[in-house]
Order: sequence, then structure tokens, then C-alpha cells
Amino acid sequence: KIFFSQLNFLFHFEIFVSFLQVTMRERLSLWAVFCLIVAFLPSQTESIAVMSVDLGSEWMKIALVKPGVPMEIVLNKESRRKTPVAVCLKENERLFGDSALGVAVKNPKVVYRFLQSILGKTADNPQVAQYQKHFPEHQLQRDEKRGTVFFKFSDTLQRNFWQPIKDAVITVPAYFNQAERRAVLQAAHIAGLKVLQLINDNTAVALNYGVFRRKDINSTAQNILFYDMGSGSTTATIVTYQTVKTKESGTHPQLQIRGVGFDRTLGGFEMELRLRDHLAKLFNEQKKSKKDVRENLRAMAKLLKEAQRLKTVLSANAEHMAQIEGLMDDIDFKAKVTRSEFEALCEDLFDRVPGPVKEALAAAEMSMDEIEQVILVGGSTRVPKVQDVLLKAVGKEELSKNINADEAATMGAVYQAAALSKAFKVKPFLVRDAAVFPIQVEFSRETEEEDGIKTMKHNKRILFQRMAPYPQRKVITFNRYMDDFVFYINYGDLSFLNEQDLKVFGSQNLTMVKLSGVGSSFKKHSDAESKGIKAHFNMDESGVLILDRVESVFETIVEEKEEESTLTKLGNTISSLFGGGSSEPNVTEPVTDEEEVIPEAGKDQDQSEKQEESAQEKPETEEGKEGEPQAEEQKDNKEDEAETQGETDAEKPEEKSDAEKAEETEADKKSKPQKKSKISEDITVELEVNDVLDPSTEDMEVSKKKLQDLTDRDLEKQEREKTLNSLEAFIFETQDKMYQDEYLAVVTEEEKEQITGKLSEASNWMDEEGYTAGTKELKEKLSELKKLCKAMFFRVEERKKWPDRLAALDSMLNHSSIFLKSVRLIPEGDQIFTEVELKTLERVINETMTWKNETIAEQEKLFPTEKPVLLSKDIEAKRSFLDREVNYLLNKAKFAKPKPKDKAKDKNTTSTENSKANSTANSTEDAEKVIPPKSDDGETVKPAEEPPTADEKEETILELNPAENTDTESTESSKSENHIGDEL
Repeated sequence: KIFFSQLNFLFHFEIFVSFLQVTMRERLSLWAVFCLIVAFLPSQTESIAVMSVDLGSEWMKIALVKPGVPMEIVLNKESRRKTPVAVCLKENERLFGDSALGVAVKNPKVVYRFLQSILGKTADNPQVAQYQKHFPEHQLQRDEKRGTVFFKFSDTLQRNFWQPIKDAVITVPAYFNQAERRAVLQAAHIAGLKVLQLINDNTAVALNYGVFRRKDINSTAQNILFYDMGSGSTTATIVTYQTVKTKESGTHPQLQIRGVGFDRTLGGFEMELRLRDHLAKLFNEQKKSKKDVRENLRAMAKLLKEAQRLKTVLSANAEHMAQIEGLMDDIDFKAKVTRSEFEALCEDLFDRVPGPVKEALAAAEMSMDEIEQVILVGGSTRVPKVQDVLLKAVGKEELSKNINADEAATMGAVYQAAALSKAFKVKPFLVRDAAVFPIQVEFSRETEEEDGIKTMKHNKRILFQRMAPYPQRKVITFNRYMDDFVFYINYGDLSFLNEQDLKVFGSQNLTMVKLSGVGSSFKKHSDAESKGIKAHFNMDESGVLILDRVESVFETIVEEKEEESTLTKLGNTISSLFGGGSSEPNVTEPVTDEEEVIPEAGKDQDQSEKQEESAQEKPETEEGKEGEPQAEEQKDNKEDEAETQGETDAEKPEEKSDAEKAEETEADKKSKPQKKSKISEDITVELEVNDVLDPSTEDMEVSKKKLQDLTDRDLEKQEREKTLNSLEAFIFETQDKMYQDEYLAVVTEEEKEQITGKLSEASNWMDEEGYTAGTKELKEKLSELKKLCKAMFFRVEERKKWPDRLAALDSMLNHSSIFLKSVRLIPEGDQIFTEVELKTLERVINETMTWKNETIAEQEKLFPTEKPVLLSKDIEAKRSFLDREVNYLLNKAKFAKPKPKDKAKDKNTTSTENSKANSTANSTEDAEKVIPPKSDDGETVKPAEEPPTADEKEETILELNPAENTDTESTESSKSENHIGDEL
């Protein structure tokens, strides 16, 4: 385990109130309502480390992946694995996490918590009113420009900023709609994060479960239900695991989200609020004070903190004593609360526990019999009553608790972050997430009835069905428009939501799309056949719908080129095999990974209109498949193929004369099929957001600037606190040192009095003015004291270093002297060192010895209070120089080779005689290298009669006297080695 706090890694998180405006003396334009921990790491790991942020309503957790740290939960500065989602904003101070919660008990007005519930909500949303009810101490105001709300508070705060990790995967609830997802992305952009993906928390949990059970997943589908009850909401998810085969990378495990059910307000926080109100009631009944405790915000904050602790304890105990010291007016509170009382307070909440399970089963079109196991996730599932009600609802023998209920989403998200990052390689695990809310396209067009009356008809096309997998691309074709028009992107049928959820959901209208340039494209390509206006949609990995582009598509007829010769066809085929393109023009351009939406005919349309619309809008491509032509085009091609086939069959029964064949050949050339070419013209798109307005670029820049201002103030405060602590520590430590013998020995009485006086003066100044002084003044004081004590510290440090440094120098002198004597004893014939090298080493040894003796003698003449002449750095320099000289000779000895005896002349003479006598006394190695090849009968193969080349001549010359040549090479090699040894 890596404790980042011990490694001086700081972890802070910044609150961004997105779609909320914050007033800090003046009004800030955009802040996102969520908290992010930015893990600050050294710069060398910044570029390749990635992280995941599990953003909950009460807690957040961060996991990190970097070289040497595979999927590790990050510890905060308190060495805890999770951090409260809370920020404290008050004068000259900004606190996060546990520090902020500590302030919440004393001053709840300046602490902001549970902000996820109002993310991306307008001021009239029921959840905003609910938040105001839970936290009446906060002042919420309406933003007239964007219709959202913003907090109002008095001043700005600061924080410390180190180099952050930029790449992150952030978890969001599965029920987040488009506005809420955009809010998270925009807030992350303000924070300077690069969001690799927004992953649904239930999907992250399912991924974590599958990754660690990869071996149990096979081709047989396994359906598992994850029940996640957190602090603010509850989600039930049905996931199917099985292995699938892909074209790109073979067989891999895959998870697919089949059904999702949720309850936005069912969670542990609602239980804690009811327990808080119950404790307040008990306190009022004790009548220890005439005041109502509910009117005291500070007392209610204390009761909420005690209720949170009490809920946790009652999960394991039947009863517990709640007690708070000085709850209100210095009155202590103590009362016994039983688990049965707690369950009675939350009875209606427990009745809602099975709801998300039923919704998930309905969305997946499954029954409980098809679910293999139910796995609990989230901290609130530890409440015994929740488990009892859920177990009864699902009808299983037991509920599985085989994953980490708190950290499963974090670990799943960080695995996805590593998979998306180019710096890491992980085993593939395919994820098919699902869109919880359907999305459709709506448009109106003018139609003419049989009696000639023109009416406007409203049409709807389902773009993404409920539980449609994503990421996915879709294409919608508008065939009846020849001029500029408007269409709308809205949510589809939301009848599966109850009335309260529909109110919380917000606007069901997403975007109005205005197209311009349609008419001009038709005029520009008037001679071409229109294939409609195609709108390309993309639901990306984060579940955010994007309109990629809109284009007007036309088709023109292009005559086929003359028949190519066989050689030309062969050349084109070969070139295509080596990456060349086809010589034939493309008939259509398939839209990769896009699916064209099949129209949904309205009830008021007659059968002919249904057929016409169906012919106009057919699936162009399936997901992951190549595109196909439209219906009319397919029909024409089939007719052409049928005619061609019919002609071929008719020709077979009877033989034709040459004249008839010639006529038919000419007819075939005239009736040759024509090619079609596709032309596309981009259409100008203007988007008008209808749910929650996106902040303008100017607003984003203003928010970034104000965030940077906060950062600068934080850095300034951090620097001041650091300098203040350093000054205070220096004063106390130096005052203590002035009574130690080693310091008293090196200072005169005059120096002692001067230093002691200055330290006393500085200590008095700290008590009177130091804690309110500025950073510059503190630095000047510290610099003045350090300058005064510099000489004293230097003398003490030198005396501390002398023993070790001198011992090391003596050891080096001793070893080098022994080494020199040993080398001198080597015989002259085997000596590998030159006389110059040995004399150089001897000179260095003598000079070092002389310097040491003289310097020590001179130092002994000086008083301890005087500046020393024997310096530790000089001792180390002398030792290093001597060590370098010895190492040079040792390295030379390591690579040197013994000198061979001089027998080259005798060898050459013997080799010549043996070569002339064709003797077999040569070594086997030499014979193998130079004896020419022989035939089967032992005779030497004669060379070819052709004139030999220059290489062959050289080879022949080498073969005439192989032994002589070999010995010559050996002698030259030996000389070369000796030469190299001398150089070393």
C-alpha cells in the first residue's frame, strides 16, 4: 500500500457549482455542483498516470493507475480511503472533506454538502426546493439569464495547487439525463481535467465484478442483478455476462446492461434526516430548554452528525445511546434509540426498496427466475431492514455480498481509464452500456389531402430506444424537404417514470435544430437525383448525444468505362493487393458504424403513406457492418440482375451465327449498365438548447479566471504559512542549541550574546506582530536570523563531518599504497601498467598525504571559534581524486590480456613447408577454413573454366598458402590486442 501523505503527495478537491452561479462579493458566472479530488503527483508521472473519480452524493473515492501502482485507491491527507463531498467557504479559509465537516457543526452556513442532487436543475425543480428544505441555512437565488440557481455567500477562499493528473474517468448515476451529464463535463473542463469517459456507476460496478471473475464467464449468458443503495439514491441494474467473438481481437468477455431501475431520493441520507428529526423531538420533550432546537441551525447540524453515527451503530446493534455535549445553550443531550424505532421512522422508505428491482426487470423484459444472483452495493445496503425487504422481494435464498460495496465503482472506473489510456495495456473486457431514457426526432411537414386541402403533419422518429446500447451512431434521412427546415430532438416516451420523477426530470425537449443551405444545395445539384437530407447522430461513450453533421446527398449517373484488357485488370488486382485502391468509382459510400432510423408511422397515416415512408427511410447500415444502398436502389439493382440473368438463360438453348453474335455484342455495349456516384453537400446547422442552457465561452473563461485567482490566493496563503512555521521553528530550535556544548564550543561570548539577543527579540516580535505580518516581512526576519547564525552552524557542521571524512581518506590512502606496492612486484614481462601511470599514482598518494598532514597541523593551531581551514568538502575532493586514479588502473587490469610469446616466425616457416608437401599436420580448424571442396572420390574439384572474378582471385591466393595466412592473421590480431591494451 502506498501512503501518499507520507510521500508528500497532496490531495485536494475543488467544488464547482455547475449551472449554479456563485456570489463571492461579486457574482461568479459558472460553477459546477460537484466535487473532484485532483491527485497531485510529480511531473515525471503526470503524462502517463490516469485516475477515476467515483462522485457520490455524500462520499467520493479516487483510484489511480500509474507505472508500478496498478489500480490503487488514493488516500487523502488524513490517510482515509474516502473523502466527504463537502466544502467550507468562509473568510480567509477554504476547507475540504473532513475539515469542512468539522466546521459544519460550528457554522453550517459556510459548509456546502450533497450538491449532486441539484446538478443541472432549474430553480423551479422540486429537488431544488427539497434541498432548500434540508439545508435552510443556505441562500438559493435564481439566475435570470439561465433559469438556474446559485449560492450566495460572503467571500472567496483558497487552495493549494500542485501538478494534477489530467486524464480521468468520472462516475455518474445511470439516471443522469443529458443536462446533468453536460454539467459534469463542463465542470471538469473548468477544473482542467481531460475526461476520458463518463461511466455510469452501475456499469463501473459491473465491470469491476466481471474483471475479477473473468474465468467464470463463458458463452452461456449469466444474468446478475446489482442493487446499489447509496446516500442519496438507489439503482437496480440487470447485467448479462458472456463471451463474444469479435473480428478484431477474437473472443473476449462482455457485459451488457439489460435493465435499469432507480429511485432518485431513496437513500441513507433520507434515513439520517428522519433520525435527526426524531432526536430533535426527543430533546424538545425533555424540556431542558424553552427554545425549540429545530430553530437553531448549529444544534440541528450537531444532531445530523449524531444521526449519521447512530444509523451506522444501529445496523449492528439493537439499541444505542445518542449523546451530544452542549447541544444548545450548554445543555447536554442524551437519549436511547432502538432499531425498531428507527425502522418505524423509515417504514415508508423501506416500502420503496423493491421498486427499482421491478423497474429493472420490466426494462429488461425478464423475470426474477432468470436472475442468477443479487449482489449488494452501496453503504446503505448494510441496514438490516433493507436487506430483509429486498430478500423477500427477489425471492432468493440469500443476497450476495462478494464485492466491495464502497469501492467497486471506483475500481471498475479506473480499469476503464487504464483501458482508454494509451499508456497502459489491459486485457479487453467489452462494455455495452444502455441509454435509460429514449430519444426521438420530431418534425412537421406540409401534406396535401385528396380534396386538395394542405395540412401540417407532425412526425416522430425514435432515435434511441429505451435501453438502447451505446456508444452508437444513427442516421435519419429527410426525403421530402427541398428548402430550409427545422426539426427537434426530444426525449421519447417517459411513461415508465412516475409523476414525481417526471417533475424532477426537467424539460423533455432537448434541442431545436435549424438547417440552412438546403435550398441552395438543390439548386447547385439540380441535374442530380436527391437522396435526402441526412442527419448524423452520435451517442458517445459518456452517454451524451451529439449531432455530428447534416448533409444533403445526391446521386449522379456516370457512364462505365470501356472494357479493360486482361493485362490491365491483372495489374489493378495486383496493385489492390498491395494497398492500391480500386480503379472503379464507388457507387455509394457506406457510413461506418451508423444505423439509419426506421420510421415509426403515425396512427393518422394511411397505408400508402406508410409504404412510402418505409421506402424513404430504410436502415442504411447496422452497427459494426458495412452500409447498404437504400430501398429504391436495391430494387433497381435486383431488376437489372434479373434482366441480365434472363438474357443469359435465353441465350443458352440455341447457337447464334457470327452475324447475330456481332449484333448482340453491339447491343450489349449500348445497353451496358451505368454507374452511380454519390455527392454530398454539408448543411449549416444552428442548435438551440431547450433543457438547460449551456454556459457561453465567455462565462467559461470568466469562471476559469476566477478559479485561477483563488489558486493564486491559495498559493500565497500556503507560502505565508510555510514561512511563518519556518521562522517559528528556527527561533525555538536555535534558542535550544545555544545551551548545547557543541555550539557553545564554537562561539565567543560576544557572538553568543548577540545571537541570543536577536533570537529573544524575534520571539517577542512573533508574539506581538508576527502572526499578522505579511509573507515578505516574515521572510526578511528569517533571512536576517539565518545570516547571523550562519558562521556558528558552519563551524559545528564541519566538526561533525571531520571524523568520518578523515577516516575515509585514511582508508583510501592505505588501500592505494598497498595496491601500488603490489603492482611494483609484477615482473617486467607481465607488467600491464606503464611507468608513467605508476609514477602518477605515486605522486597523487604523496601529495594527498602531505596535504592532509599539513592541513591538520594548521587546523590544530586555530581556536574552535575561528573559521576552520580543514574543510569537509576539500577532504572529500582529495579522496575522490585518489579513488579515480586507482579505479583507472583497476579497469585497465580488468580488460587487459596477457602478452603472447613471439613464435610467429617459426610458425610461418613450418606452415610453408607443410603447404608444399601437402601435409596433413595443419590443425583441423585451419583445414576446414581453407581446403577447397572435394568430390565423392576424394579428388579436388577443379575450378570453372570461366575467368575468375576479383573475389575469386583473392580467394585462390588465400588457398595457396592457408597456414601461412592464418598464422599471419593470428599475429596481427595479437599485435592489435596488445596495442589496444597499451591504449587502455
